[in-house]
Amino acid sequence: MYTFKFERNMKIHYLGSVAVLIISLFFNFSKLEMIMLLMSICLVVVAEMFNTAIEKAVDLVTDEYHVLAKIAKDVAAGGVLVAALNSVVVGYILFYDKLTDISGILIYKIRESELHITLICILLVLIAVVVVKALTSTGTPLKGGMPSGHAALAFAIATAITLMTERVVASTLAYIMAVLVAQSRIEGKIHTFWETIAGALLGVLIAILVFQLGMFYN
Repeated sequence: MYTFKFERNMKIHYLGSVAVLIISLFFNFSKLEMIMLLMSICLVVVAEMFNTAIEKAVDLVTDEYHVLAKIAKDVAAGGVLVAALNSVVVGYILFYDKLTDISGILIYKIRESELHITLICILLVLIAVVVVKALTSTGTPLKGGMPSGHAALAFAIATAITLMTERVVASTLAYIMAVLVAQSRIEGKIHTFWETIAGALLGVLIAILVFQLGMFYN
């Protein structure tokens, strides 16, 4: 959350990650290709977080110019650059062939497997929660703040189950579990009632949006 709020590069990484995840919905990626894509995204974000941590640690020790401090910061920044270049190469490998195979078409067929759609949905919910918490300056990624991440994820999964199955019982049980998760956050005084409601609505809306995109372009 700190890096997203105060680091310009992290904001770019998050926005880029969201864009890539949404675009990936329109490509027929295999499981291995999805793993490569997700690992590349995570590598860039983690590298930027380590870079920020090293910079702040060096600044904490000394505010004067020092050769070793410069080396530490340069090496950390180099790590981010390597991770970014890796993501570019992976993106080229994954997207180029598919773009050339269907040249002239602006919108591509979405992945038919509901597993891929659900995974993208969960990732987008988690990213949205972190972004909103950073913007509202409340809580941490895993505890407290507006909105409730646990409620958002629970209701997103419940909505995904509802959209993937025609069984009313399964849908009902999924939402009951989601309500219990939300209720536990309120009872534990980790979130307020409205923070939990906001999280639940966020999860439901993102899940519906992702699955509607999947149904529309399938």
